[in-house]
Amino acid sequence: MPFSGAKLALFLGDDLLVIKRDDKPDIPYPGYWDLPGGGREGAESPVDCALRETLEEVGLKISPKDICWQKSYQRARGTVWFFASHQPANLVGQVELGSEGQCWQLMAPGDYCAHDLAVPHFAEQLQLYLDQLRGCA
Repeated sequence: MPFSGAKLALFLGDDLLVIKRDDKPDIPYPGYWDLPGGGREGAESPVDCALRETLEEVGLKISPKDICWQKSYQRARGTVWFFASHQPANLVGQVELGSEGQCWQLMAPGDYCAHDLAVPHFAEQLQLYLDQLRGCA
């Protein structure tokens, strides 16, 4: 299945792990708050892409069985996959920023969706996920 990349909404406890993008003019959304994930490498699956990027970007190894939600959507560069995973809050002690990004932090999911510097299409996908969760409660 062709796709260009994948992102993971990674919850540590009730909060969302976000990464402040590098402030480089040659990348999309420089200085914005991003989610773990990125571009596809080789023939990897969408889940493998999101989890590889999560390991590279924040040092957390998440199991495919821990993915609780997935959705694909179209962007100008092709299909993008969006996943969600809920992990224990104590994993925060294992987070290590990789070679990309200025810093990381935990943010309330609603705050991310409303943040002026949230990557807009990721905030939109996250809001869809949160709305679905509320509908199931």
